[in-house]
Amino acid sequence: MSTRNAAAGEDRLVTSRDQLVAPMQAGEKPSASWRIGTEHEKLVFSRKDYHAPSYEEPGGICDILLALKQFGWEPVEEGGKVIAMSGDDGTVSLEPAGQLELSGAPLENLHQTCAETGRHLEQVKAVGEEFGIGFLGLGMWPDKTREELPVMPKGRYAIMMRHMPRVGTMGLDMMLRTCTIQVNLDYGSEADMAKKFRTSLALQPLATALFANSPFTEGKPNGFLSYRSHIWSDTDPARTGMLPFVFEDGFGYEAYVDYMLDVPMYFVFRDGKYIDAAGQSFRDFMKGELPALPGELPTEVDWQDHLSTAFPEVRLKSFLEMRGADGGPWGRICALPALWVGLLYDDTALGAAWDLVKDWSMEEREALRSAVPKLALDAPIPGGRKLRDIASEVLDIARSGLAARARLDSSGSNETGFLRPLDDIVKSGVVPAQRLLSLYEGEWGGDVTRAYEESF
Repeated sequence: MSTRNAAAGEDRLVTSRDQLVAPMQAGEKPSASWRIGTEHEKLVFSRKDYHAPSYEEPGGICDILLALKQFGWEPVEEGGKVIAMSGDDGTVSLEPAGQLELSGAPLENLHQTCAETGRHLEQVKAVGEEFGIGFLGLGMWPDKTREELPVMPKGRYAIMMRHMPRVGTMGLDMMLRTCTIQVNLDYGSEADMAKKFRTSLALQPLATALFANSPFTEGKPNGFLSYRSHIWSDTDPARTGMLPFVFEDGFGYEAYVDYMLDVPMYFVFRDGKYIDAAGQSFRDFMKGELPALPGELPTEVDWQDHLSTAFPEVRLKSFLEMRGADGGPWGRICALPALWVGLLYDDTALGAAWDLVKDWSMEEREALRSAVPKLALDAPIPGGRKLRDIASEVLDIARSGLAARARLDSSGSNETGFLRPLDDIVKSGVVPAQRLLSLYEGEWGGDVTRAYEESF
């Protein structure tokens, strides 16, 4: 989730609809300026007894953040508490139960992305050695109950945790128990954005399948391969899902603005504090009728904050966010941006990917999204086939897109090698969660704490 930073224009009131469209229009860039932003979360645990460290305890989350100063990171505070570290590689921030996230810098190619990931993991490993801390690459805690997990001192999280049980049964699980990998990508125009949005939204279930990595809940198999993905199905229907309007004729920025105006608010940030506006309407805010701040109008940054509070499978701000993948280890962190850059950053590849899915009905897309958390690559797709039947073709399209980009490293290799972990999954037909279940039923002897050996 987002870590708030003040931005230029914070005091400009929103007085026209044009200002609501402006952040999306501002994201338009020529292809030479397209960048790759990769975010990845990790579960943090004590190597001594596997507990999730609290913020305040010695060697806990606050100490871990501050220890990153030795690598040039600088603290970001909220209410006198360090809630993130900022540096050349982006931001290291906290998820609600202390999951550690790197929101990486916008980079030109996947070689840089993977180098950034490697630097970050080396740094947190060094800090972990100092404090007896490990970092686990899974989509969900394999053994922890909600009650066993700490809550981090970020104002927006307190508001969200109060609100989540009002609108779904699993929102607190989403906040406290899950981890993801995400990729942020650019677009050249409104039409380019729309085509990338549609293509990536239709294929997001494939990413969920390939990265499915959350088969355990509270020490036992939960019947799912991506329970993290299942959790989103009953978190908050007003701000999640497959967004049918994206596939309608004429979709563009205006349609997304209308969607966001209908997404209930969480908060307003004033004078260094989060004010609870959960369930209230941004439309009312624009009329000066927000119950939380009667008589006040929103600023442009209030709108930017609000854009960060919707959680569909693909999200639009001034870039597109791919949100379908479970957390995982180093190799798969690099593989997710490789998949989406290959599909979306080359026109020929983008056209081929859209051709694969353009004839699916909305009902078929929704059915696939619903089936994937349990079935992964065995989920049915239109035409009496399974998702695995197009997985190789999608990877081949991504590979061709990466090859066409021709971004080479110092040894002359292009970016296609970053797809290798996904090629191995498709070739074997075994997604990460299925491998973990085999271990659980075999050499682990039913002990999910062995999953901690899967740490970074």
